[in-house]
Amino acid sequence: MHRLYYHVVWTTRDRRPLLDPGLARFLCHYLRGVARQERVHILEIGMVSTHVHILIRAHPIADLTRLLQRLKGCSAAVANKERASSTGVTLRWSKGYSIHTVGQRSLEAVRQYLRAQPNQHPDERIAGWQGDEPEYEGAAEEEWLDPGRARIRARWPRG
Repeated sequence: MHRLYYHVVWTTRDRRPLLDPGLARFLCHYLRGVARQERVHILEIGMVSTHVHILIRAHPIADLTRLLQRLKGCSAAVANKERASSTGVTLRWSKGYSIHTVGQRSLEAVRQYLRAQPNQHPDERIAGWQGDEPEYEGAAEEEWLDPGRARIRARWPRG
């Protein structure tokens, strides 16, 4: 089993507080769908009104540049087209992103860091959004939770 983990961060254009509850809910759903198409699983999402953190597990052949292009560019285009914002803002991302490798022993610490984003940036907290519901439980087990919250083993498509 491959264990390639990354912590990725990107910001809104000019770090303006654009992310509202509607966009946060949209992004959690949308980002996970795109990631799965790119052979990546998002383990955790941390978000405040000015930036997004994700913890991912990637397949060795996953194209991270393509993934980030789709996560950022496509998410803004679709969110704006579908009017996902609950406050009527237009979502725009800054250029670039930060990506760091994460060792398996550090997964839980990174998860806690992502979950604590609203506490670390209280002025950027997304009012009315309760946070992400991770697809996976436990850093070591990596079991995917189906919509009924039952545990199923995560498996990569063969190829």
